[in-house]
Amino acid sequence: MARGKLRIYVGAAPGVGKTYSMLSEAHRRVERGTDAVVAFVEHHGRPRTEVMLHGLEQIQRRELEYRGTVFTEMDVDAVLERKPAVALVDELAHTNVPGSRNGKRWQDIEELLEAGIDVISTVNIQHLESLGDVVDSITGVRQRETVPDEIVRRADQIELVDMSPQAIRRRMAHGNIYQPDKVDAALSNYFRPGNLTALRELALLWVADRVDEYLQEYRAEHSIRSTWQARERIVVGLTGGPEGRTLIRRAARMAAKGSGSEVLAVYIARSDGLTSASPKELAVQRTLVEDLGGTFHHVIGDDIPSALLEFARGVNATQIVLGSSRRKAWQYIFGPGVGATVARDSGPDLDVHIVTHEEVAKGRGLPVARGARLGRARLIAGWLVGVVGPALLSLLLTGIANGPGLANDVLLFLFLTVAAALLGGQLPALASAAVGSLLLNFYFTPPTHTLTVSDPKNIVAIVIFFAVAVAVASVVDLAARRTQQAARLRAESEILSFLAGSVLRGETTLNALLERVRETFGMDTVALLERTSDVDPWTCAGRADGTESGKPLLRPEDADVDMPVGDHMALALTGRVLPAEDRRVLAAFAAQAAVVLDRQRLVGEAERARELAEGNRIRTALLAAVSHDLRTPLASIKASVTSLRSDDVAWSEEDEAELLAGIEAGADRLDHLVGNLLDMSRLQTGTVTPLIREIDLDEVVPMALGGVPEGSVTLDIPEELPIVAVDPGLLERSVANLVENAVKYSPDGESVLVAASALGDRVELRIADRGPGVPDSAKDRIFEPFQRYGDAPRGAGVGLGLAVARGFAEAMGGTLAAEDTPGGGMTMVLTLRAAPGRPPVRPDLPAQATT
Repeated sequence: MARGKLRIYVGAAPGVGKTYSMLSEAHRRVERGTDAVVAFVEHHGRPRTEVMLHGLEQIQRRELEYRGTVFTEMDVDAVLERKPAVALVDELAHTNVPGSRNGKRWQDIEELLEAGIDVISTVNIQHLESLGDVVDSITGVRQRETVPDEIVRRADQIELVDMSPQAIRRRMAHGNIYQPDKVDAALSNYFRPGNLTALRELALLWVADRVDEYLQEYRAEHSIRSTWQARERIVVGLTGGPEGRTLIRRAARMAAKGSGSEVLAVYIARSDGLTSASPKELAVQRTLVEDLGGTFHHVIGDDIPSALLEFARGVNATQIVLGSSRRKAWQYIFGPGVGATVARDSGPDLDVHIVTHEEVAKGRGLPVARGARLGRARLIAGWLVGVVGPALLSLLLTGIANGPGLANDVLLFLFLTVAAALLGGQLPALASAAVGSLLLNFYFTPPTHTLTVSDPKNIVAIVIFFAVAVAVASVVDLAARRTQQAARLRAESEILSFLAGSVLRGETTLNALLERVRETFGMDTVALLERTSDVDPWTCAGRADGTESGKPLLRPEDADVDMPVGDHMALALTGRVLPAEDRRVLAAFAAQAAVVLDRQRLVGEAERARELAEGNRIRTALLAAVSHDLRTPLASIKASVTSLRSDDVAWSEEDEAELLAGIEAGADRLDHLVGNLLDMSRLQTGTVTPLIREIDLDEVVPMALGGVPEGSVTLDIPEELPIVAVDPGLLERSVANLVENAVKYSPDGESVLVAASALGDRVELRIADRGPGVPDSAKDRIFEPFQRYGDAPRGAGVGLGLAVARGFAEAMGGTLAAEDTPGGGMTMVLTLRAAPGRPPVRPDLPAQATT
């Protein structure tokens, strides 16, 4: 019996329309004559979903009693007995009631599939087992019901049901997802715009990866080698020459013209380890392509055009970017070149772009072979075995009466030649072959003790011995060289890969990098020296010492090894003289050290520039505040005092009281403005030191409402909230600023709602108003110092209230963000840490959000 097929509708959150889409598909199949039944579908009281169940056959559910309550589950036996062509089973990740046939609903579905029944099901992205920790960190809600990723990946069809966060929240507000009494709690907790956006991105990325897997599997099953241009992938072929930067930038511009395009830079090295590429230039090009959002790949291949095309087709590339050849005209006698060969063999599915550059036809250097370097001990051993060994073997064989015979003598001498090649390389082996031939002739071919050979067969034997010895020595020496080259190149690649990765990720400081150089090459001291001009002395930018008393390095000439980096920088090492083959890796380290130094300086300069710019902006804003906002209450106070001191007017008691009230209000306003200025000054200078202690929110929040009119604020702070770990003074000042700002922008007759709730190990305080609100583009800007939004009057303040509130919140380890209030207005969300050791309170979310 053939296994049934599984189709799954995946959504980012409850309410996107998964069940509705599943039921719509069932109606379409029934209209086509397919035997489809509803095995289990939960409409959760949603009227539109409930209507879709009409006209579809529903299998009677099984009732189970658990802890005094009756639950209903899918009756697997009834579905198997009915044996429809298609069964609709909602909520793939659902956990069955204890006593059911299987523990999880996906196990029930497996039984239906094994019985040959096609199944259509639904699942939310947050229920995938691999995403549990990610969803918990985003929403603060740990999903108790999960399904293994492999179950969903094995589905024959996966369809994403997508909806924007704004549309979901509108459906929620209209009562199309949850009951009206649950809407506010859901919108304030699980269904926040940020949560929904993150969950939507998770769903889109997961389904996109699955689509890519389907495509790769299909191409592999059908042996498809041609490129399918599902999206633009641009491969840049690099030679390690200076033209690589031009090619990378050109490819990045091409990729920018299409959404979702990728840039893959590839450098192909020959397997023999011979290369003319500059490690410094390759490091620069790797950094450039990764800064532009692409990826760098290092590939080994003897046939450069074939390896490049193989790589491009392997990644399903659509375009290849190559540079015009740097070869001179006479060098084309060796072949048409890489660019022409790739363009000829690319076929109709790959576009090849040949980009001109400044290095065209300027020639290129030829690879320089570097032989394997053997130690002194091995060389001596090779010469001893190759020269002394045959002499000792001759003495041994001549001392044996009726020796083993000429054929065996030749094999013994050949063994010494091979051993000499293995130990000392080719030269000791050739010497061993020559000495062995002479000794065979002198001692073992008649007439003995002369160089004359009477039997022509013996001449042939000696000649063959010499030829075989030379051939074997050459092959063994070549194999030894290639083995050592491979080991060395592997070590170099590992070092360079670690170096490039750590530096590009910003994980390596200059001193740490220099210490890595010292350990890699076994040196005593490593220093990066630089000077600003040819006449200035050298200065040490960084240093790593392996001993307590390292040798001072004042100039590159004082070092045992120096590696120039540009015109005014050098990497200096003391301890020993490095062999020539080590300088290639050392050059890469030197180039990266210069990059790290430049990056550290740029970061420092950027930070100083930011501080200067911020200081200038604050000083300018402060002057504007002093010139207007602070003078306004002072002018009001002075006018009232002048009026009271005037002898020309006889003020009544009511008038005097009004003038005194004006003076008091102006003084309070001035005190508030100056207090905010002092608070911002403390935040800017980093002198805010919170005194954290455990306290209930209802002890602090009411105290922060003293500066607003009575009846303008509605409090909703549950008693069961966990205790928070905050600085009460800073929290009071933050809440006071937020409430005063909300009251200021609220319409007349509309009160500001101050509500608190618990979410995981956090406590949220939400200050919601019904004012004009703020667009998304301005939500971050309103927290900057001296910022007012819209047409706020100049006398309304200096624009520091929200900046001070966020600064104090972050000083206590919390956050402050702005959201839209459902129905209009703006909500300030102050998130605080619950006291450690206090059990977190789970929010009272609807069951659909966690199942």
